[in-house]
Amino acid sequence: MHDFLLTIWNRPDFWSFVAIPFVAAAVGWFTNWIAIEMTFWPLEFVGYKKLRLGWQGIIPAKAEKMAGIVVDNTMAKLASLSELFQQMEPEKIAAHISKSIMERIDDYVDEIMSERNAVMWDNMPLMVKRRVYARVRRQLPSIMDNMVDDMAENIEELVDLKQMVVKLLSRDKALMVRVFKDVGDVELRFVVNSGLWFGFLFGFVQMWAWAVYPEPWVMPFSGFLVGYATNWLALNLIFRPLEPVKVGPFTVHGLFLRRKFEVADKFALISTQEVINLKNLMNEVLTGPRSDRTRAMIKRHLRPLLESGVVRTAVQLTLGAEGYANIKNLVLERAIAMTIGPLADPRFNRERANIIHIIFRDKMRVMSNAEFQDLLRPAFQEDEWILIILGAVLGLVAGYLQLVIMF
Repeated sequence: MHDFLLTIWNRPDFWSFVAIPFVAAAVGWFTNWIAIEMTFWPLEFVGYKKLRLGWQGIIPAKAEKMAGIVVDNTMAKLASLSELFQQMEPEKIAAHISKSIMERIDDYVDEIMSERNAVMWDNMPLMVKRRVYARVRRQLPSIMDNMVDDMAENIEELVDLKQMVVKLLSRDKALMVRVFKDVGDVELRFVVNSGLWFGFLFGFVQMWAWAVYPEPWVMPFSGFLVGYATNWLALNLIFRPLEPVKVGPFTVHGLFLRRKFEVADKFALISTQEVINLKNLMNEVLTGPRSDRTRAMIKRHLRPLLESGVVRTAVQLTLGAEGYANIKNLVLERAIAMTIGPLADPRFNRERANIIHIIFRDKMRVMSNAEFQDLLRPAFQEDEWILIILGAVLGLVAGYLQLVIMF
């Protein structure tokens, strides 16, 4: 051993030789950092698209597929859409919409009537107008209650949750990236920083190999192995082992799984505040692919109001029989717009989201570890081999440069 150390000390390239573990540490850190960056960035393809020469972050490139995996692996297992909507308290939703509309109900009636025949409506006796306003005010709360209850009972037919989430996250790739980055921030930092420590340790193996067999191919090859091993180890230690394993005085457990409670809270927060919230849900109900069913439902609930004596008479006097038939469609469009408006209220949305947040969080915390890992695992599993090979290739290049510059 003494002779071996003395031989190393007397080497003409002693300082370059001693630097091998430190260079390996830098290579390990850099290759892992690049791997993480290339998972999420850039959001759009950069390069020559026709020949596919370039790169787009793995998550943004497969945003639609990733969003579908998140829904199937996590959201769909937490609660049905019907359960979620019921927990949002439909009666409070109806009351909130009614209250917002009632504040401007006279203006809304005037706008609808004036759009078809402003002169006739302006000249309508004030007493008749007041009777119309009063009838609408009296009937609106019950109409809204019944309509929202009807939506709650049939929400599964009005909204395809998976389609809604996939559409939202595919359209907003930055949000998709943020979901994964916010949920896995600790693990992502671990992947990068572990490259430093694993690289340093593997550097001693590289040093030994170079001391025993100082052939030109040794440095590039060992650099390749360092890049490959640091990426592979880091990615696997996040999720493995699934269950805690005792190794002497230590307990080994996948890093992501150790943070189950914290991760559940983060994922529940971002998914209910920005994805499955009341505003997005009702937008989908009222304007989504199945909105024709919603429109038919709204028409059915508005019919008693439009066919009540006072309203029918006022409309026919203003617009005539043909105008009365046409105005039903105008009322439908305005009803949809008036319903969407109040649902954009940030405070009310936050209150509804907080209810769903608690449901998501609590259910995620009792998921099995195998199910729970599927929340973040797809971000790494999809084309994981590319990230590992990329690390290996960068390690090989670094090893070659190390050979040329230092030896």
